This record gives sequence, structure tokens and C-alpha cells, in this order.
Amino acid sequence: MSIKKLMVMFTVLIAFTCAVSAQDQTQGQTEKTIKHVPIQSTSPVSGKDMYTAYCAVCHGTDGKGGGPAASALKVPPNDLTLLSKNNGGKYPSMKVSSSIRNESSLPAHGSKEMPVWGALFWSVSSGHETEVQQRVVNLTKYIESLQAK
Repeated sequence: MSIKKLMVMFTVLIAFTCAVSAQDQTQGQTEKTIKHVPIQSTSPVSGKDMYTAYCAVCHGTDGKGGGPAASALKVPPNDLTLLSKNNGGKYPSMKVSSSIRNESSLPAHGSKEMPVWGALFWSVSSGHETEVQQRVVNLTKYIESLQAK
């Protein structure tokens, strides 16, 4: 196995471990089944910083789906720059917000039983719903800025 592929698999493993750990914390479980890995905290006001920290590993820094972990996923990440184009020229902000909060069913992000980003944002926001919402809004706006012209 190549070093590059091993690094990609390790990166994906850390991202999923962080999300599962965050989910355990938000559900109030005291018994941990995995080792806790600290989640990188970002400012809720910077959609770009959140995107870089949480999304770029799969979707790439340009949003086109070519992040370093993309090849290790069962379902390839969407090209986020085409969301408006694929929605009749209108940016689907509600759909994007729903996906970030994991209120929609995306195979790559897990099922509703395993809310990857909802749990992560809840954890880094210390359970403050207003901050979670601020994160979702600002990340959604940043993804809108990536749309192909």
C-alpha cells in the first residue's frame, strides 16, 4: 500500500472518529467505544475556515470533489461548484444547509442515525444552537461563493 493511500485512509479515519466521538458526547454517553480525538475548532464566523477544516479533505479546496480523501470514499464527493448549475441556475441554500446539518440522506455523509456534521458542529459549539446555526449559515454562504460562474 502506498504512503499516499495510507495517509488518505488515515485522514478519513480521523474525520469519522471525530464525528462519532462528537455524536457520543452529544448523546450523553459516558462509555466510550473509541479513543477521543480532539476536533479542530474553527471560528463560526468564517465559512472559509470551516470549509477548509471540515470539507476540503473530501471536496477539495476548490470544491470540485478532488480532496485527498476522495479516492478512499465509497461514494465520490459531489462537485460543490455545480450546485447552482444543477439546480436551474439557483443556489439551493436550503438543501445545502440540510446536508450540512445532516437532515437529508447523503450516503457519503452517513445516515440520519450517524449525523456526522450535525454532531461535529454541536460538539465544537458546546451545544449552543445559535452558534451551530451560525456555523451552518456561514458555511452554506461560503459554498455558494464557490459556484461556477
